[in-house]
Amino acid sequence: MSQPENQQLVYVVEDSLSSGALYCGYLEQAGYRTKHFVDGHSALLAIKDELPDIMLQDVCLPDISGLEVMRFARERSPALPVVIVTANSSIDVAVDAMRLGGFDFIEKPFSKDRLLASLHAASEQLAADSQLPASPESPSAVKQVEAAASAPSTSVDQHFVGESVEMATVFRLLNSAARSKASVFVTGESGTGKEVCAQALHSTSARSGGPFVAINCAAIPAELFESEIFGHEKGAFSGAVNQRKGAAEQADGGTLFLDEICEMDLSLQAKLLRFLQTGTFSRVGGSKLLNSDIRIVCATNRDPAREVGEGRFREDLFYRLNVIPVQLPPLRNRGDDLLLLAKHFLAEKSRSNGKQFKGFTADAEALINQYDWPGNIRELQNVIENIVVINDGEQVSRDMVAALTESQSPLVGRSSSPRTTSRSNGVNPVSSASSGAQGIRPLWEVEKEAIESAIDQCSGNIPLAAACLGVSASTIYRKIKGWENGAS
Repeated sequence: MSQPENQQLVYVVEDSLSSGALYCGYLEQAGYRTKHFVDGHSALLAIKDELPDIMLQDVCLPDISGLEVMRFARERSPALPVVIVTANSSIDVAVDAMRLGGFDFIEKPFSKDRLLASLHAASEQLAADSQLPASPESPSAVKQVEAAASAPSTSVDQHFVGESVEMATVFRLLNSAARSKASVFVTGESGTGKEVCAQALHSTSARSGGPFVAINCAAIPAELFESEIFGHEKGAFSGAVNQRKGAAEQADGGTLFLDEICEMDLSLQAKLLRFLQTGTFSRVGGSKLLNSDIRIVCATNRDPAREVGEGRFREDLFYRLNVIPVQLPPLRNRGDDLLLLAKHFLAEKSRSNGKQFKGFTADAEALINQYDWPGNIRELQNVIENIVVINDGEQVSRDMVAALTESQSPLVGRSSSPRTTSRSNGVNPVSSASSGAQGIRPLWEVEKEAIESAIDQCSGNIPLAAACLGVSASTIYRKIKGWENGAS
């Protein structure tokens, strides 16, 4: 069989002779040229003489770290795609490699299709960068690449609206994470899009054909949580009239998203850790060991490192989940993305409600930019939807925006206007002593007292207190943070 004219050269840096020979064999069948190196220094010397098109780089080498080889190669060719090969024991090192610019990483053991999918994606990236046709292009290569169904089909950023530098960093990290099955820990303020992030990771991963199961850890009572995750057998407890599959079983072959994971009880954290370590679990009330192949994505609006330090979250579970950390920026830090999102929501809500809005007036845009959006994207979406529903016209005016933003969460203004500096973090600057008629207390004081009373009656369980008050837990956390900031 004739080889393609423009064969790409792949350096395989793998200390195992048998594994390296196997990888080279797969790649050569697909039309690549390969060179195999069993140690880092041999690879460094070869890179000095001739740069490869792609590198398949093992992390653990007998002489130097694979990260040093990777760094050396990318200094000479910053666009060089490096596919990291790692065992489970070195996955943290692999994540460091991704942060240094690695293109993808593959966990041992991996299939021929997984290897070819990763190399094909790297080849396509080279073609896009150089405006040359992607290779290899032989019929046999095309067949094998088509069989490599694990290649992501789309880019994560197609699921988001945003062009800011802050989001570009997030997109790059998410696109790298989508090509692996490593756990992803998403952090960010309430409303920044953590579940959208999880869904985008799932949709662009090799598991996109599998189920996506989302669990809100703050919304499930502790006594039912184990059943929600692992399921239960008939008669396991009062009310268990039928056998039930839990989220871990339902998500087999796909992605399990654990939102607000820092709300999980410590005893349940231990059971989750055991499941992640072994891949096995038992339904509540059952003894049969079950297996489930899932990818974990979790999220929280708290600082997980602080939760670990204060003993509310297990350190070993945190490190198990925090393989690829993703920090979503608040809307106020995303620059021009704010107006991009506002216009996106305006078009979307106008279309769905049969309205004719085309855009915002200049002073409406100015007010949108001045407001701090403590509820982030969720709050912006709600405000735009309310504007569209209760108003008519082609342009959204400043008054339409002001009527809703002033009635929403208290703002922490970014401008020096009297409106944005008159309140800070939910604390009314007018004291109860100087307010209105005698005996009338400021609303924020009454609200604070009611929330604190509910938390006390619920023994410090904020999600339960929120449920009793008819608000979300994130609302209470935001108000507590506002009180703390206002008092400092």
